[in-house]
Amino acid sequence: MSLHYALSSSIKPIKPIELPMARTQKTGERWESFTQWLSDDLRELFAGLRSVDPLGVEEIRLRIGQPLLLKAFQQEIFLDSNGEQTSQDKAYLIKQGDLIETLERMTNSSLYAVNEELKQGFLTLPGGHRVGVVGEAIMQGEDLQTIKHISALNFRLAREIKGRALEVLPWLMEPSGLIKHTLVLSAPRAGKTTFLRDLICLLSEGVPKLGLSGQTVGVVDERGELAGMWQGIATFNLGPRTDVLDSCPKARGIGMLVRAMAPDVIAVDELGHADDVLAVADALRTGVKILGTAHAESLEEACRRPTLKILFEQRVFERVVVLSRKRGPGTVVGVFDPTTGRDLRS
Repeated sequence: MSLHYALSSSIKPIKPIELPMARTQKTGERWESFTQWLSDDLRELFAGLRSVDPLGVEEIRLRIGQPLLLKAFQQEIFLDSNGEQTSQDKAYLIKQGDLIETLERMTNSSLYAVNEELKQGFLTLPGGHRVGVVGEAIMQGEDLQTIKHISALNFRLAREIKGRALEVLPWLMEPSGLIKHTLVLSAPRAGKTTFLRDLICLLSEGVPKLGLSGQTVGVVDERGELAGMWQGIATFNLGPRTDVLDSCPKARGIGMLVRAMAPDVIAVDELGHADDVLAVADALRTGVKILGTAHAESLEEACRRPTLKILFEQRVFERVVVLSRKRGPGTVVGVFDPTTGRDLRS
């Protein structure tokens, strides 16, 4: 599918940009990791940005004909053409050309190459950034074939916050020093992927002061957000004993890692499909520990979800960590024993 079809416009092909392998969360590097994909006008705008801390930005919304909008914790920010904060009525208006150029860069001028991702409504960029895509859905029966006439993009910016999982790690460990089967719950944008990434790194590196030796961790990174892989190299540090299977469905990848890499721990993001449950059950028979995340604001809500309910009924998970945005993404609400519902920290 051409971008002419996707946006009903034409543009000369743009040469792909060389990617830097940023591994830190320094301000300039974080900006560059996603602004390199934007249109020339937007890149110039962000180059002049002085009044906003990039490390606090969670989303960037590009809607044709609407103001450029940044979202930070409990704050919306509008920017003018010079990159200065302004009111909504004076903000830079996103042009169709901005979306065309941005899509050209993200897809190397071909939406065909990313059509499978488009069917899920998003693209994943190096660094773990996810770009939501909306427009006109093209259906064949009940199956979504693609999206054309793309009208808006939402950059959800990945971040690396170290140490957040360390505060709850003692409640997640066996007396022997092994990790318990653990599920991390939160609403969208409340930090569960960031938390899981931190936990994976701690397990892989080991925490001697807690009696935790380094463990082999297998990661099924279906959406490319945990490791942010690019050409086989992770842009997030998941530790020295971590093996990543990138862009593979969880249901298939769990079994592949168990057979091929003999992990002590399997980590997956966003459990929820029936096939995921079957794959987790198969992995448990090998003695591997399971770390996962799921969408839910509480343990009670998770127990009502049909697929998760099966896992709880089978008593797969021994610990449940619930996160919120109360004091920013990754705020720990509680560490629960799912058999009793008790918060172990109280």
